[in-house]
Formats: sequence, structure tokens, C-alpha cells
Amino acid sequence: MSTASDAWGRVADDGTVYVRTAEGERVVGSWQAGSPDEALAFFQRKFAALETEVSLLEQRIATTDLSPTITRLLAAVADANAVGDLDGLRSRLQALTGLLDHRREEHKAAREQARTLAHEAKERIVAEAERIAAEATHWKISGERMRQLLEEWKAAPRGDRATETALWKRLSAARNAFTKRRKAYFAGLEEEREGARVRKEKLATEAEALASSTDWGPTASAFRELMRSWKEAGRADRTAEEELWTRFKTAQDSFFQARSQVLHAKDSELREHASEKTRLLAEAERLVPVTDPRAARSALRGIQERWERAGAVPRDSHERLEGGLRRVEEAVRRAEDSQWRRSNPEALSRARGTVEQIRSAISQLEGQVSRAQASGDAGAQQQAEEALAARRSWLAEAERTLAELSG
Repeated sequence: MSTASDAWGRVADDGTVYVRTAEGERVVGSWQAGSPDEALAFFQRKFAALETEVSLLEQRIATTDLSPTITRLLAAVADANAVGDLDGLRSRLQALTGLLDHRREEHKAAREQARTLAHEAKERIVAEAERIAAEATHWKISGERMRQLLEEWKAAPRGDRATETALWKRLSAARNAFTKRRKAYFAGLEEEREGARVRKEKLATEAEALASSTDWGPTASAFRELMRSWKEAGRADRTAEEELWTRFKTAQDSFFQARSQVLHAKDSELREHASEKTRLLAEAERLVPVTDPRAARSALRGIQERWERAGAVPRDSHERLEGGLRRVEEAVRRAEDSQWRRSNPEALSRARGTVEQIRSAISQLEGQVSRAQASGDAGAQQQAEEALAARRSWLAEAERTLAELSG
């Protein structure tokens, strides 16, 4: 048999196939069935298959932990029955081992970072859930947020088991605490609403009992007090609240509508009275000035009788009408008094005596003034003149009274 060789191996004359390595030649097989070139090509193909595995490993090493494969290939290259650059393949595999160590460190760092991010994300979810459990009062919104937090937990990346378990226990405790608080709130609210329903049931019943009352003033006050109590009673559940308010308001409206109708009719009647008294007042005012006290008194008496029969008037007209009639009554009374004084002999005699007495006093004082002037007694003169001025004023008044009594 002839020989065949290339840079990485040869076939000896006896068919032994050698591969060249840095450590020297190594037997990789024996070939007897064909030519040396065929033998060399066969073992070169085995090398090519081994090289293909290494190339594929190089492509995959960036994303996959393939340390068992590298170990296997290193062993396979060391003992490979193949012809080719086995030393080169060994170097490439050793380089991959270093790269794999680097990738392991990167992967470890990435896992640690992922755990940290997962912990931070779930810590935030748990903290918000705990805050809602402790503080929330808007139950619908808070309940929806609790459900969203649970979905966020499920979608968040997973951390290490111990941390994950501890955070999940806190989240579960927060959700349970929130549910407990919400149930307690609505249980208390239901109790409050039932209490409000009982109170408003009583108020509605009282209102219905007053609806037909015709004791307008006290009943109106009672309804105002019932309304104050209604506002302070709290709210029942929606259905009961609407039903009870309908009963209460129907009773209230029934009373106030009836009162309004009665008061409107009464107001119309009072205004008719006011119109009648306005006509009577005009008739009375025509008696002034009084020229015949007796006739005026007789006419006024008839007006007063009709005035009483006319009845009550609205409050805003009362003072005007009553005041006007009082002024007429006073004018008639003064005229009667004046006539009486004029027709009273004793009064006339007293008036004449008063005039004469004052005139006598004036005459005496005039004499005192003359004597003081003659004697030069200024003080006596001033005193006499002041007394004289006063008596003259009295005389003027007394003469007017006498004139009235004398007719």
C-alpha cells in the first residue's frame, strides 16, 4: 500500500493512520479496505464532524450553560480518532471554558438583579396593600385596587423562595385585614341605617297624624320640629329612605296646603274688612272740624258700631285704620269738652274771677314799678317788672279761656 499525508496526519505503508499534534504523532486508526487517500479522507471527515460540534458550541455558548458539553468535547478531542487540527480544537474549547465562566458570572449577576427587582416590585405591591388595609375608607375604589395589586403580583417576576414566601404572607394578611375592616364598616353602616329607618318611621307616623290638624300655628311649629329631627336622624337604606320621605312629605304638604287655602280665604276676608273700615274712616274724617259736637258724637257712634261689626283687618292695615279713627274720636271729645266748659256757669264765673284777680295784680305791680322808678330803686324796679310780665302772660291765657266759655 502506498502512503498519503497532509499537514495534520498521514497513512503509513501498513495502513496505520497517524494524527500530528503538539505532543507528536498519535495513532488514530488502521485502514486496509482502500487507498491511503480514502483512509486519510475518512479520518478527516471524523475531524470535520468534531469541528462542527465545536463550532455549534461556540455559537450557543453566549446564552446557554454548556459546561458538561465542553467537558465531553475536550475528552472527545483528546482521544479523537480523527485527522485534523486537534490542538486548535482543544484551544478553542479551552477558550470557551473561560467564556463560559464569564457568562456564568454575568448570569449570576443578572439573576441577582432580577431577584432584587422582583423583591422591590413585590415589596411596593405589599406596602401599598398594607396602607390600603390600614387607611382606606373608599371601599369600592380600594377593593378594585386590591384586586389590581393581586394581578400585579402574579405578573411580577419571581424572587428567591424565602423572600417570596414572606412577602406573600404580608400581602395575604393585608388583603384579609382590608376585607375584615370593610365587612365591619358595612355591618356598622347597616346598623346605623336600621336605626335611622326606625327613627324616620316614627317621624313619618307622627307627621301623618298631624296632617289633618286645623290647629294651624302649633301644628306648623310641630312640623318644623319634625323636619329638624328628620335631618338629624341619619339616612336609612335607599329604598326605605325614599318610601319614608314620600310618606313624610305627603303628610307635610297636605297640612300646609290646607293651611294655605284657609289662610288665603281668611286673608281675603280680612282685606274686605279693611276696605269696609277704610270707607268708615273716610266717613268719620268728614266730621272734622267739629262744628256741632252733639251731632258729631251721634254720627261717630253709628260709625263705631259699624266699625266693630266689620271685624278684624290684616296686620299691615291695623295701625293706619285704628290710628285714623282715634284721631277723629279725640277731635270730637275735645269739641265736647270745649262746649261743656262754655255752658258751665261755675266755670264761667271762675274764669271771670281769675281775669279780674290778675288785672288787679297787674294794677298793683304797675304802681310798684312807678314808685321804684321815682325812688331810684333799680332792684325793686326790676323785680316788679318781672312779676308784671308774668301776670300779663297769665292774663292773656285767662282771657282766652274766658272767651271760649263765653262763646
